[in-house]
This record gives sequence, C-alpha cells and structure tokens, in this order.
Amino acid sequence: MPLLLAEDCVFPDNLFPTPIPTTEDDRWLVLHTKSRSEKELARRLHKRRIPFFLPQFRKDWRHRGRRLSSYLPLFPGYLFLYGNWEARQYSLETNLVANTLPVVDQDQLLQDLLQIHQLITSGAPLSPEARLQAGARVEVIAGSFAGMEGKIISRKSLRLVVEVRFINQGVSVDIENWMIRPAATTNQRPLLAVRN
Repeated sequence: MPLLLAEDCVFPDNLFPTPIPTTEDDRWLVLHTKSRSEKELARRLHKRRIPFFLPQFRKDWRHRGRRLSSYLPLFPGYLFLYGNWEARQYSLETNLVANTLPVVDQDQLLQDLLQIHQLITSGAPLSPEARLQAGARVEVIAGSFAGMEGKIISRKSLRLVVEVRFINQGVSVDIENWMIRPAATTNQRPLLAVRN
C-alpha cells in the first residue's frame, strides 16, 4: 500500500481536452504553492468545485528491504487552476498559495497540459524532468504518442520528455528509437523532448 495515496489529479473529469468556461473570465492560472501543499490545495479546490489539474506520478523505492511507493506531484510546488477572479481569490484565502502566476499564452499552456494528461492516462511509468535543454527537433511517428513533437536533450537512454514550458519542467516516459524521426522545420510547436 502506498505511503501517499493517489488523489484526484484533475477536476472535473472532463476538464480535458478543452475546458468549458463557466464565465467569460475563466482562464488558466499557475499557482505556486507553499512547500508540500499541492494535494491539500487540490482537495480544497475539489470541495469548492473549482477546476484544477495536479499531475502526479508513482515513485517506488526500497527502505530496509521493504518496497515502498507514494504518489507525488510531477511538478512540486505547482498546481494548474482553471477559473476566474473568485477562484483565484479563494485559492489565496486557503493560505496554501505562495504566488499566482498569470499565463499570457493560454493556448500554449493548454497544449502542454493536454500532453501531460495524455502521458498520465496512458499508464506508462513517468519520471519528473526539470530544467529542460534545447536540441534537435523530432516527431513521434508510432505508438500511443504519435503526432507529438519535441527535441533530443541527451544521449543516455531514449525517453520522451513532455514539458510545461511556462514553469520550465517536464515529465518523461520510455520510448523506442524506431518511433521517432526528424521533425519538419515548418512546424514551430516543440512540445516535448526526447533523450537519446
């Protein structure tokens, strides 16, 4: 049994592929939470029926011969809120938010979050990736991630890295070499990275 259980990572369940605004002012906000407050903030938003996305991954390790696991935020210190001024105000009143980060490019953030959500729902084992670097652009041409684009960021093991550019962090999943090819230079959507 995991030490930290998985909790709702998205509310409502139909937040993706495109959130349905309830008011004209609804938009994505990135909430920078206080230390280790992401899940508690998500619980409070869920109770208030405020849409959010808190990506999580399962971390397994051994301690004194015992196998342990926990569900942790993929992006420690961040929660993605979809709402209006009142939703933002409520999140600040919880005293769990250190700062709210306005998102200028709503479409770019939505595309990044859609890909993160797709990786999570695929059931593949994920690993957080911080401070991603630029490199050769590639396109995934086979498998469940076909159609995604990205870049090669190292030459150690082949992993698909999907990043949320707004916070300069990402998540990775194993991928086979035969599933990628060089991307066409006309498309300017580097939404993920591949470590090779």
